[in-house]
Amino acid sequence: MTSAQLNQRVQTRFPNFPSTEFREELSVTVPLEEIESVCRICRDELGFDFLMDITSVDHFGEEPRFEVVYELYSLKGNIQLRLKTKVSEDKLEVPTVSHLWQTANWHEREIFDMMGIRFANHPDLRRILMWDGYPFFPLRKDFPLEGKDSELPDVAFTHPAPLEGGPFVTLPNSGGTKDREPRARGPE
Repeated sequence: MTSAQLNQRVQTRFPNFPSTEFREELSVTVPLEEIESVCRICRDELGFDFLMDITSVDHFGEEPRFEVVYELYSLKGNIQLRLKTKVSEDKLEVPTVSHLWQTANWHEREIFDMMGIRFANHPDLRRILMWDGYPFFPLRKDFPLEGKDSELPDVAFTHPAPLEGGPFVTLPNSGGTKDREPRARGPE
């Protein structure tokens, strides 16, 4: 299937949803209340049998603040489709698609853990990277780069981690990106 053929099929099936095509990749913006049913249609009718990834984006300062992005793939058609849905900071809940694709289970748990977006009816929605009881969501843009102080000895650092030193930390200077690259520095 070509990108143009996919675009035609999607426009026929979802005429009211805005879509964009960039570099032969089609992205469709779906209202939050319809994302689960659209995912089901994509799987059952359009042949997208593989969920490659689910990610989230924090558009800090905008409303709705968050966006959940589904990367679908058709093994038979050898083509990719991207679905996007906006999530308001007030609601922060998206229907799960783990009953449609098993791979959604861990992706949704990671989004919950890192961004705080809940997935309604998820079979096991708990943190996957941070420990239970961790009160913050590290991938949100308002999370400070230096981390937050913790009063949990033996579980986490008790002071913010330094941002200097180490082989992969860039040094501030007036040069361009190539000059800040750690490998551009000689041995110290």
